[in-house]
Amino acid sequence: MSAAHGAIWCGISRPVRWGGASNKHRGEVGGVDTLFVNGSVFDGSQYRRSLAVAVRSGRIAAIGTDLTELRGSRTEVVDLAGGLLLPGFVDAHVHPVQGGLERARCDLAPASGLPAYQETIARYAATHPDVPWILGGGWHQPDFPGAAPAAADLDPVTGDRPAFLVNADHHGAWVNSRALALAGIDARTPDPADGRIERGPDGSPTGTLHEGAMDLVGRLVPPTTHVEMVAALLDAQAYLHSLGVTGWQDAILGTYANIDDATPAYVELAREGRLTARVVGALWWQRERGAEQIPELVERRDAVKFPRFRADSVKVMQDGVAENFSAGMLEPYFDGCGCRTANAGLSFVDPVELGHHVSRLDAEGFQVHLHAIGDRAVREGLDAFETALTENGDSDLRHHIAHLQVIHPDDIGRFAQLRVTANLQALWAMYDPQMVDLTIPFLGPERTGWQYPFGDLARSGARLAAGSDWPVSSPDPLAAVHVAVNRRQDQDMDVFLPEQALDLATALAAYTSGSAWLNHADDTGRIEVGAFADLAVLDRDPFAGPHDEIAEARVRATYVEGECVFGDQSSR
Repeated sequence: MSAAHGAIWCGISRPVRWGGASNKHRGEVGGVDTLFVNGSVFDGSQYRRSLAVAVRSGRIAAIGTDLTELRGSRTEVVDLAGGLLLPGFVDAHVHPVQGGLERARCDLAPASGLPAYQETIARYAATHPDVPWILGGGWHQPDFPGAAPAAADLDPVTGDRPAFLVNADHHGAWVNSRALALAGIDARTPDPADGRIERGPDGSPTGTLHEGAMDLVGRLVPPTTHVEMVAALLDAQAYLHSLGVTGWQDAILGTYANIDDATPAYVELAREGRLTARVVGALWWQRERGAEQIPELVERRDAVKFPRFRADSVKVMQDGVAENFSAGMLEPYFDGCGCRTANAGLSFVDPVELGHHVSRLDAEGFQVHLHAIGDRAVREGLDAFETALTENGDSDLRHHIAHLQVIHPDDIGRFAQLRVTANLQALWAMYDPQMVDLTIPFLGPERTGWQYPFGDLARSGARLAAGSDWPVSSPDPLAAVHVAVNRRQDQDMDVFLPEQALDLATALAAYTSGSAWLNHADDTGRIEVGAFADLAVLDRDPFAGPHDEIAEARVRATYVEGECVFGDQSSR
């Protein structure tokens, strides 16, 4: 490692293997292993200027203004060069294997607009002539009229091969005519109870499948091989480390849409010492089933207990998303003309049954990770957690609700009262096209003002965690923190509900100590003596600059238990 010119380098051209207690004591001869100097520190809750941090045997050994006496002949000195040292980011809601697979398949996320999508798909099809299906995703709903792309636009660039391309939020799929024909979907095909087929005036399917309707085609997609899953996970892990992420909660372990269970991939990496992140898996709750699946979940949990990987959370998806009107709302949506419709969205799990299931899962020692976008779904989740708390007492399982787009004001204070963590996806709290074109007109002005109320949650005493939902949106924690603080992505945007902004320390705490706490990783998420040295180094100090430049900061290096898992090799 070199500190010259403020550069940091760690050799990770070959996989880093981990053996727990086998961490080398590089600085035993007269000093600590690693010494971080010439910068400031965010310790997981507070910002502290001009501090040095020493690491020995994978843990924080000392913090102070001058730690030169701890430097030995084999100590690696990291020059922060005026940057910031902080705990490694912990993503509390992410889908790494899906993200890795999309990066390897037909990745539409970098494109925008139908011509660019068609060009990307045609290029992928031409360079992958042997794949039986065109798979991938990442297209954005605002790029299409009614947020619904057509099979007729997909057919010319996919030929006679079926295509299944999920959208950015993974709650809908764009399919071609070949895929519709293989699935037998026509004007007579009924909508499933938990989804919708986009149709033309004559009832014929047009090429977009929402929510549960994705399974009509998704079940025909060839299963992803174990080799592909492992490769996707390794790629995702390296990518997340490059963004300063040292741990996460995988928000779905199980078969969902066209994604297979990633548990075997995690187990292989954990057994072989190639899992460098700390991971909690959320086992998928199959919403078409009931409490009979709980013994199976217990068995799956008990089979995967590794130092860096366990699966003791359960993911329940209670509703859909606002953009396709499947998020569960207390009052119906408006139509494009401002009139009330009869549609108030979906509750994938009966609210009364949800309470029974959550209480039973709580009694079995599971953390519950609930997806809730609409205000009704949020309330149903809180009611379920209240049932569990009443029946079982405080279990310290650290239940949480993710997304939280619309929260009725009456429910804000219930998070702290019920000890439910608010799991924030802050990058969504801005006036982007999805918000302006596909959400606000259909929520109406009152509910628009209830969106992403991070400030109110913080002031109410709720615990905050943060995640990205990648590949739904960028996994870059600094981009999300930027929006949490500024409530916009750039200065050309209007500020979205500025009273709901978080201060920088609170936003960083949510993404570090808050998410680490949620994952029961109690020896991480903070910089204090005795904690694991899971750390990220930024190239600048966001506290010292304008808040509208937070997103310009870059991660120079990432450490897990004192070992460098990412570093800038360009200035070795």
